[in-house]
Amino acid sequence: MEIAYWIVAGLAAAFYLYSGAIKAVRSQDKLRPMMQWVDAVPMPLVRTIGVLEILGAVGLILPPLLGIASALALAAAIGLVLLQIGAIALHLSRGEARLIGLNVGLLVIAAILVWLSTVWL
Repeated sequence: MEIAYWIVAGLAAAFYLYSGAIKAVRSQDKLRPMMQWVDAVPMPLVRTIGVLEILGAVGLILPPLLGIASALALAAAIGLVLLQIGAIALHLSRGEARLIGLNVGLLVIAAILVWLSTVWL
């Protein structure tokens, strides 16, 4: 189960580090072609979401790797589940049901990580 955790967590962390970094540092104009929803959300919230994604990625990897407060991996995975639920709700509220495929996939991956992270408890 540990090997499965590291594979899934590594892939998810890489995605969330990239996604979070671009939300945290790019301007609204540079984000707009990839994420049309940035016009509907204040930029400080977009930046906060980016920072939360980065923290989630770090939380999936560092605590189990260092063996310190490994329960934080579970908390990070739960946080990423909640983040994706919010993303799905945002897209649905904007009438963008066709765009939630990636979010549903990430929600499933985060839910699997919640289950797999119990190995550290």
